[in-house]
Amino acid sequence: MATRHTTSHPRSKTARAKPAAHRWSHRVMETSDALDLEPDIFKARSPARIAASLKASAEHSRRRKGTAFQSAMSMLTFYINRAGHNLSTGRRQILERAKDSLRAEFGRPVRGARAVKARH
Repeated sequence: MATRHTTSHPRSKTARAKPAAHRWSHRVMETSDALDLEPDIFKARSPARIAASLKASAEHSRRRKGTAFQSAMSMLTFYINRAGHNLSTGRRQILERAKDSLRAEFGRPVRGARAVKARH
């Protein structure tokens, strides 16, 4: 009985992923109908600057489906969720503070640790 020799495939499993499916979240960030974002805004160091830019983008957009606040918060949350474990602790903290800043920009009650401490 002849034995079949197995040979390893020259490409790894990750190389076989579909190119379109591999970076769908990047494509969403680039082509979203909701907002025209400032380039590299999520890399900014200031939560207030991130919030102000998102607010301006949301208010100027005529293609959004919800309110300006909903669109801006949705885009920020989408970015945080898609980055997942690839976000450093410092970057995640800045982006979470940007959520509070965004709420303040729109006159919404600020949530988070600082708001809880302020109530007690």
